[in-house]
Amino acid sequence: MKAIILAAGYATRMYPLTKDRPKALLPVGGKVMLDYLMDEIATIDEVDTAYIVTNSRFFGQFSDWAAEAGIRYPRLKLDVLDDGTDSNENRLGAVGDIRFVLDHRHVDDDLLVAASDDFFTFPLRDFVADFRRHDRDTLLGKHIGWVEDLKRFAVATLDKNNRVTALVEKPQEPQTDVAIYALYLYRRDTVPLIRRYLDEGNAPDAPGHFPEWLYSRREVGVYLFEGECIDIGTPEAYKEVCERFAGK
Repeated sequence: MKAIILAAGYATRMYPLTKDRPKALLPVGGKVMLDYLMDEIATIDEVDTAYIVTNSRFFGQFSDWAAEAGIRYPRLKLDVLDDGTDSNENRLGAVGDIRFVLDHRHVDDDLLVAASDDFFTFPLRDFVADFRRHDRDTLLGKHIGWVEDLKRFAVATLDKNNRVTALVEKPQEPQTDVAIYALYLYRRDTVPLIRRYLDEGNAPDAPGHFPEWLYSRREVGVYLFEGECIDIGTPEAYKEVCERFAGK
């Protein structure tokens, strides 16, 4: 299994904190946000390589992080890629960046895709175990009670076997309370469909758009997790998380 870490965004909502530093490399509780994600990825024995795709502005910072992190994650190959963009206006988008990795590296394996600022409190191994148990593309989901929160996510309708029967990215009128987070597991034979999705002219930006297209073509399931997956989208939210995790 390979992992693609999406780290090419500019987090403009977090300015000025992220004007000269990527959000994933902001510190929380004594280490940077990306370390929390990598700590969990390192528990998955079958993942041997993590591709961190970033932009020209932050490529150097992620390269420095990878040089240091390689000591802590000796089993993992950490490969940082510069997608060649330098502003929010010319970014490739999340799905575009997945394709960028596929175009520049040989990936012929199952694939874990994660946003670099994913900050969660559940074992990632459980997500992978569900993926293996059902042998289907798998999304990460959680029941959320507040409609205004749901509008910021892809929202899924599920059957009794947690198979996706409908999926809408950022709906104005959510039809269920199942929010989909930016962690995805794709089967080896699904990965080439990412190119097809983009070649058909579909949206390259939010990563939830690809499974929105995929579920009507292949079986896609949802793993409903226990715990938290925290969206750190504003300086105020970042301050709150830092206060909660201080000293941990």
